[in-house]
Amino acid sequence: MINGKSVLAIVPARGGSKGVPRKNIRPLAGKPLIAWTIEAACKSGYIDRLILSSEDAEIIGVAKALGCEVPFVRPAELAQDDTPGIDPVLHALKALPGYDYVVLLQPTSPLRTTADIDNCIARCEEKAAPACVSVTEPAHHPQWMFTLSNAEVLLPISEQRGVRRQNLPDVFALNGAVYVARTAWVFEAGGFLGEGTQGYVMPSSRSIDIDTEQDFAFAACLLQRQENP
Repeated sequence: MINGKSVLAIVPARGGSKGVPRKNIRPLAGKPLIAWTIEAACKSGYIDRLILSSEDAEIIGVAKALGCEVPFVRPAELAQDDTPGIDPVLHALKALPGYDYVVLLQPTSPLRTTADIDNCIARCEEKAAPACVSVTEPAHHPQWMFTLSNAEVLLPISEQRGVRRQNLPDVFALNGAVYVARTAWVFEAGGFLGEGTQGYVMPSSRSIDIDTEQDFAFAACLLQRQENP
């Protein structure tokens, strides 16, 4: 709870991952991937209730063993490859009404910390903002990028490609680690992004979003370095 306002956190974890099969419960640096998110959320000073949204019996069992509540089984139609990410959130909020804030914590961001979670929640409250999402600086500035024509000719996206990086505007990308919003606003906006959404900047070292085997291997290396510096 923060300033008398209740906070519900949702960990979405379906069983049908394609890039890294069964990644949500695959061991990462000695524990299931999903454990890193559940453990960080359990230490939050603001989250009142932490739940899992999943259709997968094995994932549900692992989450329960880690101390995460599973108040329902997600309907299969909300666990498809083309299911919009906001749909399981709206489903959970309708099943569990009455919370002032909702926090979405994707298990594919294992390096996000409890401080990152609480800082995003606090930012919403302190700024009286409708939402706050975590972002990071991309490795490559978009104004230096290209598209490729049908004839495989490079076509610059921006005419400023020759400008020094120091003279380009700062840009940020969503890193998928933390999404926070006022619950009523999520229903109105249909998501966490809209007018007034705050950006909470995280370093690239905590912004890995696991989608491939390479991401998984890189995250394992970073976590092992943290455990054994």
